[in-house]
Amino acid sequence: MSRDRVLRRVREALGDAPRPTVEIPRDYDHRLTDEEAADRADVVALFSERVADHRATVRHVGVDELATTIAAALWARGTERIVVPADLPFGWLSQVDGVRALADSGDPAGTAALDLAALDAADGVVTGCAMAIARTGTIVLDGGRAQGRRALTLVPDYHLCVVHADQIVGTLPEAVARLDPYRPLTWISGPAATADVELERVPGVHGPRTLEVLVVED
Repeated sequence: MSRDRVLRRVREALGDAPRPTVEIPRDYDHRLTDEEAADRADVVALFSERVADHRATVRHVGVDELATTIAAALWARGTERIVVPADLPFGWLSQVDGVRALADSGDPAGTAALDLAALDAADGVVTGCAMAIARTGTIVLDGGRAQGRRALTLVPDYHLCVVHADQIVGTLPEAVARLDPYRPLTWISGPAATADVELERVPGVHGPRTLEVLVVED
């Protein structure tokens, strides 16, 4: 059944009667409670705790340690080839030696865009993020600087994501208020996983099986 036909039937069923006004409750928590986080350090700590609950690896590093930590993480996995957004800060990979980094332009139609085979053959991807949410341990990518297009973080089996402490907000409403809804948003809460018919957790069905998060204390 075509889309137009479905919509026509819906309109016919609804008729011309005036639509009732539906009140949407907005009394949910917009900010963390004092019990959850008394200060910024608690917000960052809560995010780290929740990310770890999602079976991701999370570490805190200083700005001057970031490049060395990224290199160590890639070497520890025996990584030989990674993909990165073309606008990834150069300094992030400045200590990486012996790992080939393939830059993606972000434009699937562009000459510098990696095809699906290249993404699938990579050992992992390194990106930044747009925002992170402490209460849910969620990372949000919006295709902005150092994040790349969505396929970069969905195809490779390993995702190393850099989150600056000042990118962490307390709650989902805080994040939504700051994000641009017209951008392609990707919400990540731990490694990719789903559940089979017996509700057994199956990792990596539609994305990376390993998520490693580096929280940079600016």
